[in-house]
Amino acid sequence: MARTHVLMSDELLQAIDEIVGKRGRSRFLEEAAREKLERLELTDALKATAGIARGKKYRHWLDRKTAAQWVRETRGSESKT
Repeated sequence: MARTHVLMSDELLQAIDEIVGKRGRSRFLEEAAREKLERLELTDALKATAGIARGKKYRHWLDRKTAAQWVRETRGSESKT
């Protein structure tokens, strides 16, 4: 476990303390940082894969209606096996 020094506004620190108390700050800030990192990773993944299902090979994902029909047809064929 490493230690670090963090500067933040008095108002933000007070709001955190009201929720978790002074002894809960470290855990709260660690969890908040972890959640933020996960959101950033997800955003990067979404940007990297945006538009990947386009073209003739993926016509069933053209729009919501077409995708819903494809899902119904796919589920129907799976239940028959």
